[in-house]
Order: sequence, then structure tokens, then C-alpha cells
Amino acid sequence: MVLSALAFSIMSLLVKVVGDLGVSIFMVVAVRSVISLVISGVILKRKGIPPFGNRKGLLMARGLSGFVALNFVFYAITHLPLAEATVLQYLHPMFTTVLAIFFLNERPTFGSLICIALSFVGLLVMVQPDFLFSSSTVEFDNVAVLVGIAGAFGSAIAYILVRTLNKTEDSSVIILYFPMISLPISIVLLWNDFVMPSGMALVYLVAIGIATHIGQIGITKAMKTETASRATSFGYLQVVFAMVLGIVFYSEVPGVATFVGAGLIVAGAAFNIAWKEKEKVNLV
Repeated sequence: MVLSALAFSIMSLLVKVVGDLGVSIFMVVAVRSVISLVISGVILKRKGIPPFGNRKGLLMARGLSGFVALNFVFYAITHLPLAEATVLQYLHPMFTTVLAIFFLNERPTFGSLICIALSFVGLLVMVQPDFLFSSSTVEFDNVAVLVGIAGAFGSAIAYILVRTLNKTEDSSVIILYFPMISLPISIVLLWNDFVMPSGMALVYLVAIGIATHIGQIGITKAMKTETASRATSFGYLQVVFAMVLGIVFYSEVPGVATFVGAGLIVAGAAFNIAWKEKEKVNLV
């Protein structure tokens, strides 16, 4: 999971780099989709599993929600400091918990409620909206902040769909539907503005796809050797890695508000994970 968090942090950094080079977000998504499509196709062929699955409607919805969320996340990364964009993305546990109440009939635990509360307060402290902080000194692109929050919400929708689909579909089929949906949409949206990337831009785009795949391998390996809740807790190291990479490559030193807000969000997630582990022990 440490390797996974580092890989996804490098992916985010490279997305910001290619954005500075003028590469369209849709191009980034398209190249990543091509790499993911090839890898997923090879895995499914080896497993001998039909690629289209059983619940095609939900699978397409998962692919579409992932596409929209990824574009929002990439937009936030290219228009906000790396640390702040990463912190906004990690609001998804809060949204996932809320959506699970309504769509999966999951009763929220005390840990989940604390997670929601701390995440929300952390967001307010970091962004410091004018209607609450009249003397706010934080200056972010408001549109990028809203898009980043929307990206986290879209990720939560995708996670809810994955939880539902895991009951009937192979994980490789679920993964395959993302590039199957995102690649053609990206090509259509790029149609009139398509410019074949070259030089370092092409190298960075391929590296984004490879970094993403390494991150996914790290998650898969971690889930096989450790409980899901404990393994995913290490994913929050991505916030730390993002801060370090932002400082090193962009001289983006996060302000006090970002450190406090990020701390509250990570603390909320950690408390939620610890509470789940406590409940498991009590059940035993």
C-alpha cells in the first residue's frame, strides 16, 4: 500500500506536469485508458472470462462514473496545488459512507459518523469559504475546488457501484469497463482538437498509465496479505507524498490551513478504520 500510494502520487504529479505542457485532460484519460484496456484484456484472456459481464447496465454506469470522476480529479490537479487537490480527492470516504446509507442500506457506525464530521470540518478549514471566514487569507480557484469535491463525490459513486458489482462480477471485468467507456468518449471529445503528443509529453503520458497500473497492483497485493481496512489506511500516505512532491517539484509549500484540514480528514478516516477493527474484535 505504501508503494501504491507513492505510485498514485507520482501519477498525480505527472498529470500536473503534462497539464503545464498544454496536454488536454481528455488526452491524458485516453492514453491511460488505452494502457488499462490492453492490460485488462490480457488478464481476462488468461483467465478465460467473458469480458462483458452479467450486469451490463451497472457495469456501464461504473465506467461512466469513473470517467467523469477522473476528469474532475485531473482538472483539480492541474488547477490547484498538488497537496490541496489530493486532500480534496480524499473526501471520498465521507461521501461513500453517506451514499452507502441510502443505496446499500448500510447503517453508519459511530466511527463513520466521526469520519464524516471531521472530514467536513477539515474541508472547511482548508478551503475557508468567505461566508464562514470573513478574514480568510486562503486563495484557491473556487471552480477548481468545486470540481475537486465533485471528483471525490464521483469516486464515491464508483465505489458504491463496485461494491454492488463485486457480488456477481469478476474484478477484471469491472476494471475493463472503465477504459471501454472512457476511451471512446475521450476520442469524441478530442476529435477536432486532437494533437498527437510527442517527445517528453508522450513519455509522461505513458508513465502515467504505468504508474497507475503499479498502484493498482500494490492495492491488489496488499488486500491479499492484510485486512482491507488496515491496508487502505496506508492509502492516506498519498496526501503526505503529494505534499512532498509539490514542495520538491513546484515549490508549493502548503499553508497551515492545509496541514490542519488534511490532518482532520486523515484523522477521521483513521478513526473510522480503527473503529471497524474494534468492532471485529468485539464480535470475535
